[in-house]
Order: sequence, then C-alpha cells, then structure tokens
Amino acid sequence: MQWIDTHTHLYSEEFDADRTAMVERAISLGVDQLLLPNIDESSIDVMLALEAQFPGQVHAMMGIHPCYVTAEVDNQLALVKSWFEKRSFKGVGEIGLDFYWDKSLLEQQFKAFRAQLGLARELQLPVSIHSREATREAIDEVKQLQDGNLSGVFHCFSGTLEEAKEIIDLGFYLGIGGVVTFKKSGLDKIIEALPLEHIVLETDSPYLAPVPFRGKRNESSYIPLIGEKIANVKNLKIEEVAVITSSNARKLFKTL
Repeated sequence: MQWIDTHTHLYSEEFDADRTAMVERAISLGVDQLLLPNIDESSIDVMLALEAQFPGQVHAMMGIHPCYVTAEVDNQLALVKSWFEKRSFKGVGEIGLDFYWDKSLLEQQFKAFRAQLGLARELQLPVSIHSREATREAIDEVKQLQDGNLSGVFHCFSGTLEEAKEIIDLGFYLGIGGVVTFKKSGLDKIIEALPLEHIVLETDSPYLAPVPFRGKRNESSYIPLIGEKIANVKNLKIEEVAVITSSNARKLFKTL
C-alpha cells in the first residue's frame, strides 16, 4: 500500500534527534510521499534541506502560517513571493486564519491569507489552509476568491458536516488526521457521511498523534493508523482507503 501524508512538519525541532530515521521509518511503511507546509522564514532552511535529502519523496510548500504572521506582514509576504520567483513548490501553505491562540493581529492574518490565496490562484497551485476556530471565516474568504482557479485542502478539518459540504462544493478537499481516532471528536460521524473522494490524509506531525499514541509525538509513519480508522468507519478495506486518498492527493498536488 502507498500512502501520502499531505501535511507534516518534519523539519520541527521535535525531530532533531532522529529526523532521518523517522522519515525512513515512514517510507518503509509505505508513506513515501510527504508534503511539508512552511511556517515562516525560520523554517525554510531546514525544510529545504530535508527535501534535498529525500528527493522525490519529501516535498516543500511555501507560505506563512497564521500564528506566525507579524506586524511586518508586508515583509513576510514579500519573502514568500521572492521564494516562488526562485524555484517551484508543491503548494502555498500553510496559510489561513487562527482565532484560538491570539486575535491581536487579525487584520494582518486576513491580509496574509487573502494575499496568499491570490498568489496561489495566480500560480495555479493548491493551498493548505489552517482554520482553527475560524472555519466559517476561512470558507467565506475562499468563496470570495474562487473563480475556478483555486484548489486546496482545509487541513485538520474540524468544522460541521454542513461546512464540510461547502468546502467540497468549492472544489476543496478535507484534510483528515489523528483527531478522527479520538473517541469524542465526532469527526468519525462526519467522515461516515461524506464520499472518500473528497478526503486526503495527513498527520500534522509532530502534533495530534492518533490513538494509541495520543499525547505523544506524532510522525508520518502513523498515517496507516488514520487510514485504518477511516476504513472501519466507512466499512471499507484499508487498501481501498490507501488507493483513494492517495489518488486524491495526487490529483490535488499534481506532480506527486
């Protein structure tokens, strides 16, 4: 079985002691396509070094995470744009809105989100959207800019069934990770009601490890555990989940 982790921060300091072994472990279990969303200017060098170490298997994206948007957002956006002028990336991300941690820079968050959505549309690249406690607002922003040339995934989807259907109607995918294995998340009920053709898998490593590793460091080798849970919820064989979700990821990110 081949699996694709569409959202994993393998460059994080949590992996400094065993990064190479961790990536090799994932690959050995069939998780052999790994997409790295950028956070801010500080994560770029390590991210690109890891991509160079595993060519054709580890793929970088470029963007500014909403939690790392600063008052100097114009400079941050200029840096992102300059990187796209230097080389290609698999997508624009991680971008979006976060109303959970800090609302003091909401104006800058919205500015960064809109600018990066516009850049993705211009470049014809998919986006990876973060929308913690801001799913409604993120959907509305995408709706305003969707002209048929925007594509992407609502990473770590945590909205309602109605919001999930809106996202699908916009031509976007739902990124499903370890939360679906949590007993009281309710995400399993939403997945049960949706076609698998609109879902991609992710870990968001090192965060949100699936059961039985909940509360511990997450890693890309745990993707099959997420797939197994979805297979059980939808009464499918795990091989079907691997094939369909990987096909979805390849459609979205094209050159995987």
